[in-house]
Amino acid sequence: MPSLSSISDPKAYHIITYGTLLGSNIFQTFLAGPLAFKALPRPSFSTLQTAIFPPYFALQTALPLALALTWPGEKLAGLGGQALRSNVGWRGVLQEDNMWDALIPIGVMFGTNLLNLLYLGPATTKVMKERKHQETRDGKKYYDPGPKSPEMQRLNSSFSKLHGASSLSNVVGLAAMLFYGVVLAEKL
Repeated sequence: MPSLSSISDPKAYHIITYGTLLGSNIFQTFLAGPLAFKALPRPSFSTLQTAIFPPYFALQTALPLALALTWPGEKLAGLGGQALRSNVGWRGVLQEDNMWDALIPIGVMFGTNLLNLLYLGPATTKVMKERKHQETRDGKKYYDPGPKSPEMQRLNSSFSKLHGASSLSNVVGLAAMLFYGVVLAEKL
C-alpha cells in the first residue's frame, strides 16, 4: 500500500498533471472532436466547438506551467524509500542540462496552446461568425454546392488556413507531450 507521504510529493502532481494534459489532448483531438463532427449537424458542431475550445486551450496552456513547477529533477540517491533529488521545480527546468529534456518540450506545449488560446482560436471563431453573416447575405450555407460569392470564398479560405494552423499547432504540442512522456519515464 502506498504511503500518504506522496500527497506532499510534487512528483505525484507532476504525473497527474502530465496524464491530464496528454489524456485531454488525445481525447479532444482524436475522439470527441471527430465523433461530434460526425454526430452533430454542422451548426450544432460549430456551437459546441466554439464553447469547448476556450476552456480546453486554457487548460492545455496552464498544465505545462504546472509541469514546470513540479519538475521532478534528477534522482541522486535513494535511502529507505526516500529519494534525494536535485534541480527540482521550475529552477531545474531552467538548468542548461535540462534544456532538451524539459525546457524545450514544456515550452513547446505551452507556446502552441497559448497561440491557440490567444490568437488562432479567437481568429477562427471570428471567421466562423463572419461566415454565418455571409450565409444570410448570400442565401445559402457556406458548405452548399455550387458557386460561392467572392466574399464567401475568401472567408472559407481564411477559415481553412486558420483551422489548419490551429490543428498543426495542436499536433506539434502533442508531439512535444509524447516526447516529454519518454523523458519523464526515464526521470522517475
